[in-house]
Amino acid sequence: MNKLRSLANNWMCGVEETNRRNILSMLDKNPDAKVLDLGCDDGSWSIELGKEIGSNNIYGVEVVESRAKDAMDKGVVIKGFDLNGEFDFEDNFFDVVHSNQVIEHLHDTDNFISEIYRILKPGGYIIVSTVNLASWHNVFSLILGFQPFDVTNISIKGSVGNPVSIWRGVDSGFNKHKSWQHVRMFTLRALKEFLELYEFKDIKSKSAGYYPLPNFFANIDKNHGHYIVVKAYK
Repeated sequence: MNKLRSLANNWMCGVEETNRRNILSMLDKNPDAKVLDLGCDDGSWSIELGKEIGSNNIYGVEVVESRAKDAMDKGVVIKGFDLNGEFDFEDNFFDVVHSNQVIEHLHDTDNFISEIYRILKPGGYIIVSTVNLASWHNVFSLILGFQPFDVTNISIKGSVGNPVSIWRGVDSGFNKHKSWQHVRMFTLRALKEFLELYEFKDIKSKSAGYYPLPNFFANIDKNHGHYIVVKAYK
């Protein structure tokens, strides 16, 4: 089992990197852009986003104080507030709002998307990436009567509902804080339609990870890839 977990971890890391490349490929060059990274952690990825856009106007939201300090040390302008509530930014302020692996942790996604729309400038865009409820490994888990892999971390006491989950019986960081649990999952279609409800338009998408087949297939069948990312304009 330990060997299987090691292989799966390496595989997942590769897919996460592919997802990040997908995100970077969706960014537009704009040295004057104000960029916001929601859930920015230590700011390393926020800086990468800024480099790809060509902008130094990088903002972030992070509630873990130690991580927020690391991000500030890198030059990211940090605020700390609950993404389930009102965002501490003025209307029509940002050109780009980015969120990677955050929306699935929130209980008020209506507030999350409506607040992003509010703080975006007209013509600005959002990039949202999340795990895909309809990925094949989740689908086959349901067929077997198991909890989908990406919704096993619903308790601080450990992974539940899927005996072959690589996190089962492991003291994973995903289980340590309730804010790290997966609360709400999307398929690609649901995420697109959800953004349309809040008047986002010109929605484009990409996918990464197509277990157990090569990532090439995720470019063909976006609906069943592991990670999905969408770009949409205000």
